[in-house]
Amino acid sequence: MSSVNKGVGKVEVTLKWDPSPAGAPDHDLDIIAGVYRAEEPQGAPAYLVHFGSRSPDGTITLNRDSRTGQGFGFDEAMTLELDRLAPAYARVVVGVAIQQSGGRRTFGDITNALVLVKEGYQELDSYDFADLGEATAVTVVEFLRDGTGSWTWRRSVRGFDADPQEFTALMGADHA
Repeated sequence: MSSVNKGVGKVEVTLKWDPSPAGAPDHDLDIIAGVYRAEEPQGAPAYLVHFGSRSPDGTITLNRDSRTGQGFGFDEAMTLELDRLAPAYARVVVGVAIQQSGGRRTFGDITNALVLVKEGYQELDSYDFADLGEATAVTVVEFLRDGTGSWTWRRSVRGFDADPQEFTALMGADHA
């Protein structure tokens, strides 16, 4: 029996966290996506989407960017239209980094952080960073184009002790 699997198409990654305590420097977390070429899926990213930017072709957009975590619900949101991404790209890695201005902060310093990955109304995954409290940046999910051109996803939680700039160079590398 065969199945018809369209894979994932349009996905949203959202992030929330509690603001820092009164008088303390703001906690600024950022969703970052690295897009990798088919011929070098573990190499340097072809491009990055972060800090209020979008991909050159408009298929990946950071819709909301919070610098404090203040707000109702999810404060950051990134939309990935994988089904529109050019065939030259075969891998997208999404992670979260903590801005390090005002002193070193880890996920152990951030309360109630949660990232949610969904397609439409269907929740694909969620992650709360609890087991990577010493990390300053974490990859969360990766999307892979299969041999038929469809996109699949898999949880890809890996912690790093790196500032956001270093993280973007490391997040897609093969660490197996």
